Amino acid sequence: MNKTSRRRFLSAAGLGAGALAAHGLIPGGILSSANAFDDPLAPKAPHFTPKAKSVIWLHMAGAPSSLDLFDYKPELVRLRGQPLPDSFGKNLKTATDGGVGALLATNRTWKQYGETGAWISDLLPNLARQVDRIAFLKGSKTEGSTHVISSLKLHTSGLVPGRPALGAWVQYGLGSANRDLPAFVVLPTGTGNAGGGRGATIWSSGFLPATYQGTAFRQGDSPILHLDRPSVVSSDQQRGMLQLLRDLNEHQSAGRPLDSELQARARSYELADRMQVAAPEAVDLTKESQATKALYGIADSSTPATREYATALLRARRLVERGVRFIHVISGAPDNSIDSWDAHRDIEKNHSVMSRQVDQPIAGLLADLHALGLLDTTLVVWTSEFGRTPYGQTGDGRDHNPWGYTTWIAGGGIKPGTYGGTDEIGLRAVSGIVDTYDVQATILRQLGLDHLKLTYQYQGRSERATTVYGEVIEDIIV
Repeated sequence: MNKTSRRRFLSAAGLGAGALAAHGLIPGGILSSANAFDDPLAPKAPHFTPKAKSVIWLHMAGAPSSLDLFDYKPELVRLRGQPLPDSFGKNLKTATDGGVGALLATNRTWKQYGETGAWISDLLPNLARQVDRIAFLKGSKTEGSTHVISSLKLHTSGLVPGRPALGAWVQYGLGSANRDLPAFVVLPTGTGNAGGGRGATIWSSGFLPATYQGTAFRQGDSPILHLDRPSVVSSDQQRGMLQLLRDLNEHQSAGRPLDSELQARARSYELADRMQVAAPEAVDLTKESQATKALYGIADSSTPATREYATALLRARRLVERGVRFIHVISGAPDNSIDSWDAHRDIEKNHSVMSRQVDQPIAGLLADLHALGLLDTTLVVWTSEFGRTPYGQTGDGRDHNPWGYTTWIAGGGIKPGTYGGTDEIGLRAVSGIVDTYDVQATILRQLGLDHLKLTYQYQGRSERATTVYGEVIEDIIV
């Protein structure tokens, strides 16, 4: 039976869990070296004993200002309103056309918290109480000056589309721990492009087999479009259709052994059938106590944006409990009044809104994971495509800064504390310098994967998750 005939069969059968849900699970076709219908999601042995089982990747889309959240700079406060000193601006290539304005220090109140003495501003009062669980990488840097390029590098280690996301590499390296749910789930929040993290390419499977791409969950009780079985089709009928479809695909695959799209699509029908029960249950918060919901910020008194982000993080915790390997949560703008964290203007308003949206939910997530004994085996990662400059732009905003900013990681065998730093005004990383490649290598290490050995043959080349770069950040590992 040819491809057209199979499509007609699906359409006539009305198989909601296959013909429709599969389109949300499978990207464009690529070639791989897998044998037809081998199970690519079977659990695989790690390279060494892992310290973490899952990752919750908190992508702060648009890039927050570390200088207004984590990186206290008294010298910047002292020099506010003055031109950028020549000693700091030497060989500086500005990121956008806004130019280099006067040094900008916003009206923040700073305090040190916890036994580690981490500096946190008044924008994050709830997260401040969790600092003794966090390793702050204040010497972070990256490449690129645009959101698209730097976001691709952060998530895929590439500067152009086509490479697999880190979550896809994790699936490829470890397989699935729960065959009723995707191993790589994406939870977008907010509006606009930033609500999608600047495009689905950041959760793509790239040149890996198509089955490894991230699966985006929607808000609401039905997380995946068209997942429900049609009312006129019984469970037994659906299973019979799926078995017939599998037989047809296995027959067809004999002549197309390298077509991973066909293989992944066939598997997606089976996964969609299992997810009809597992996915709605995984995101059902009615079983959570009111105390837990209040911890995350899901309450009538909270803002709608906070409730949406808090709901995503509570779902992330439930997915971790159910063995999902990689959960990618994206913080978009709550409405059209601001553009995510991308504060080229009016940073006071922008960061006030965005911080209020994420502060309590993230603090609640860390506290909840710790109380449940899950933080020891879960990595929580705060990331952004880059930081923001100490000098102003358009008078009251900040430009893109790939030269020095803060990333942080908690849980999963990570040692809390402050590591590295930027110069006196927060422009460039000067100590403990880490690149996004190093962050990815460290996450893989905690999951039991050696980034030098996790390879995939593509077009005659042995590809790695971190390309030819990346060193494990040994200082932060327990």
